Amino acid sequence: MDPNPFGQVLVALVTPMGVDGEVDWDDVERLIDDVVTNGADGIVVSGTTGETSTLTDPEKIRLVEVAKAVAGDRAKIIQGGGSNETAHAMDLYRQAERAGADGVMIVTPYYNKPTQSGILTHFRMIADATDLPVILYDIPGRSGIPIRFETLLRAAKHPNILAVKDAKGDFAEVSRVLNQTDLLYFSGDDANVLPHLSVGASGLIGVTANIAPRPYRTMIDAVNAGDLRTAQEQHKALEPLVRATMTHVPGTVATKYILHGLGRIGSPRVRLPLVGPEDSEAALIEDEIALVRGVDGLDLSRFRPDRNAAAGGALPKVHGTTR
Repeated sequence: MDPNPFGQVLVALVTPMGVDGEVDWDDVERLIDDVVTNGADGIVVSGTTGETSTLTDPEKIRLVEVAKAVAGDRAKIIQGGGSNETAHAMDLYRQAERAGADGVMIVTPYYNKPTQSGILTHFRMIADATDLPVILYDIPGRSGIPIRFETLLRAAKHPNILAVKDAKGDFAEVSRVLNQTDLLYFSGDDANVLPHLSVGASGLIGVTANIAPRPYRTMIDAVNAGDLRTAQEQHKALEPLVRATMTHVPGTVATKYILHGLGRIGSPRVRLPLVGPEDSEAALIEDEIALVRGVDGLDLSRFRPDRNAAAGGALPKVHGTTR
């Protein structure tokens, strides 16, 4: 198996939707082509940023199919999301494999808060369900529980579990795991991409990369070449954009708001219970955007935010329940 079968600049793709909350498949295709053309070599579909909680399984599988058709051999396609029900996650990832996914990302089971033994069993059974390479997603802020160090060491022994997306931010633990396993690490925190890379991470799975993938490509290439100065320059240039995207409302909401303001998607609509930014939140996002300078590939002279278009959230025609 390829030592890194996922890529290095992975976009945690938003799922563009129309004003009625239905997936806008034309916008999905355009957005995927845009980020890949501008440097992404991996796409994570139907992850947290893609609103996995409110997508149906058929929508998740179609996202894999569309992404594969658009990206071709230019980028790896990773099925994100999963489920906190092991059997459901196993079935979804089998479907994703048949649809052509290049890998899967398994989030820590959320809400039901299993023990570390339960987490490990969940991961192993899903990893056994397909032949695809696996990224574990460690995000205790959303799942309510971390993947502990000892659990990561045990999980790393599975032949299909190759990587971790880290949104925990414990860099000392990242270093310990990298020292004691062959796991790859991907930064799952846009503000900490360069710090993650500095301790040995292989890449990023980023939200802000929906808006500006090119500087992340430059940062990765610079780190690969040992050019710290260039990597730092990109990190500094991205900082206010990351703040605009990640600090005032959920990243999905802010990203769609900004992409719509740039004319790159037709609507900023999200599905309930997510809603668009309130006026005070939109003002904060816009104030941060006003501070962005020198981000390669991002022309903010065309930024025309529409607070009215973003207001509220939508109920889809078919809900995403398991049963």
